[in-house]
Amino acid sequence: MNKNSLTIGRSNYLDNNGTLLKALPDSLNKRKFLISLYQTMVLTRLFDETAINLQRTGIIGTYASCRGQEAIGVAIGHAMLADDVFIPYYRDIAAQFQRGVLLEEVLQYWGGDERGSNFSQQANDFPLCVPIATQLCHAVGIAFALKYQSKPNVAVVTCGDGATSKGDFYEALNMAGAMSLPTLFVINNNQWAISVPLERQTASPTLAHKALAAGISAVQVDGNDLLAMYISVSDALEQIRQTGKPLLIEAVTYRLSDHTTADDATRYMSQKALDDAKQKEPLIRFKHFLTEQHSWTDKEDRALYQQCQQQVDTSVEVYKNLPAQQPGEFFDYMYEQLPNSLVEQKQAFLDGLKRHE
Repeated sequence: MNKNSLTIGRSNYLDNNGTLLKALPDSLNKRKFLISLYQTMVLTRLFDETAINLQRTGIIGTYASCRGQEAIGVAIGHAMLADDVFIPYYRDIAAQFQRGVLLEEVLQYWGGDERGSNFSQQANDFPLCVPIATQLCHAVGIAFALKYQSKPNVAVVTCGDGATSKGDFYEALNMAGAMSLPTLFVINNNQWAISVPLERQTASPTLAHKALAAGISAVQVDGNDLLAMYISVSDALEQIRQTGKPLLIEAVTYRLSDHTTADDATRYMSQKALDDAKQKEPLIRFKHFLTEQHSWTDKEDRALYQQCQQQVDTSVEVYKNLPAQQPGEFFDYMYEQLPNSLVEQKQAFLDGLKRHE
């Protein structure tokens, strides 16, 4: 898209029923590859459902579901190079799984154990970010470092639609645009900033339009269309590598869950809108595409679900058997060298625990 244009189109390859709208590139239209995309979506969905059950039974803490938004993370994770840098927000487990983060490490994080952010097989990426929009500023700093070091890599950062209302979002876009930093911004527009609907967040025609004032080209993509997402992310990454300039993708989807397990979406979300969105969700659409275009069978589907559930169950058992974190250890991860004020706080915390034993 021309960054000076006020028109932003939406990219689609599948319609709402999963019917292919146009021919795929030959390099993409391979059964084994397409099934691998679907497998990651299924794994993410089953992990997500299991994590919610674990929270309900007190085994982990508050958890943020990504139900209905799996295609976004799967596309990002498949399209990135291994030595790109991923700066996720809290609904990005699909991308994290593909980049080497273990399922049990994600459970550790949501279980309140800081060691879950110290990835054993992924030293390049950043941990999940719960504060809204702060990760966007981190990404710009990382992109500056990549440019300074003349590396052909991209800082890929995600956020929700609510984050686009924060100052951090505008500051990050402005700096990335002004300094021509290799950054890919991906907005997961799931229509809800906790309980605030999109129409009450902004008067902008699309969230992608917000990039134009920063001189950044932007596209809008059907976030439930895994093929459109993968192609758009792949093309954006290639363009950034060629030009060194940032890009923004707005992925339009719908949150098919509470904001987190501490929320009750029935208090503000229309049941009709939710029911309509469920008919357009990415797993149903992609399964239909595989069935129609690549002879995917129900038997194969059941076997895949069983395989993925076994993987999830194994990770849960690993998590349950991890040694407990030492009391007060969470203080140790805040700074490379703990300042005196936190040394005192840590000691006071430990003394308080002893008094209550």
